[in-house]
Amino acid sequence: MKAWIDGTIMDTAEARIPVSDHGLLYGDGVFEGIRLYKGRIFRLVDHLKRLEVSAKAIALRLPVSLMEMEKIVCETARATGLDDGYIRLIVTRGDGPLGVDPTACVNPRIICIVDRLEIYSDERRRRGLSLITSSLRQPNADALDPRVKSLCYLNSVLAKREASAQGADEALMLNSRGQIAEAAVANVFAVNDGHLYTPPASDGALAGITRATVLELALRLGIPATERSLDRVDLWAADEVFLSGTGVRIAPVRLLDGQTTGRVPGPVTEQLHQAFLLEVETRGVAI
Repeated sequence: MKAWIDGTIMDTAEARIPVSDHGLLYGDGVFEGIRLYKGRIFRLVDHLKRLEVSAKAIALRLPVSLMEMEKIVCETARATGLDDGYIRLIVTRGDGPLGVDPTACVNPRIICIVDRLEIYSDERRRRGLSLITSSLRQPNADALDPRVKSLCYLNSVLAKREASAQGADEALMLNSRGQIAEAAVANVFAVNDGHLYTPPASDGALAGITRATVLELALRLGIPATERSLDRVDLWAADEVFLSGTGVRIAPVRLLDGQTTGRVPGPVTEQLHQAFLLEVETRGVAI
C-alpha cells in the first residue's frame, strides 16, 4: 500500500499527518473512491470533477488544479506496481487550531492512498448479498446534501456495523420519509419486468460514478431505466435487486430483512455486469 502526502510517496506504514488536521479533528474534508482496472483508472476525470463540486459545496479550496491532481493519482498508483486496486483521494481543510472554525486553516492537504480492495468475495456475489434495513436514517439534503462526498461517514459506519451485528452483508438506508436512499456504501437498483429503477439523489442517494455508468450502459443496451422513489416493498416485489459502487462494483442482492428480493443471478443484472466488465477495460486514464 502506498500513500501520497504533501508531495511525497511512501509506504502507508510510514505515512503521518498532524493531529491538528481538521479532517481528522472534525471530518472537515472531501474524498473520492476510485478504481484501478488493468492499469487504467476508471473514469478518473469524472471523479475529479465530482471532487471539485464536493469541495465547492463546503467552501474548500483545492490546493492544486485537477490536472495536477490527476498526476498525483497516477504517480501514486504507479508506485504500487498494481494493475488492479482501489484509490482513496482525500482533501482535508488542513492544519488548524482546536475549534471548528475553518477559516484558520490556510493550507488544504491532499492525501492519496492506493491498495487492493475486495469488499465481497466471488462466492458472496454468486450467492447474492443479504441486506438489513438500518435503524439509522439518511440525513436530509437540507442538512447535508448526499451529492457531497464529505469525510463525515459515521452514519454509514454505524449502519455497516448494524448489518454485521445481524449477520448481513450490507445495510439499507432509508430517508426520513421511509423511502430508500441507498445502501451504507453503495447505490441500489431494482429490476421489474425488464425495467431498471434507482432512487434519485433527492431521496438521499449519492450520485455515484458506477451508478451513472450503469444507467449509461442500460441506455446503450436498450434497457429502460428510470430514477424514481422506491420503498422496501419495491425491492421485495422486484425480479432482481443489485447494488453498485466503486467498492462493491455490481453485486446482486438475495435477501432484505430475511425475505428474498428476486432472482440471483438475474438476467438484467448479469447483462449489465458483463457490459460493465468490458467498460472498465477501455474507459479510463492509463497509469
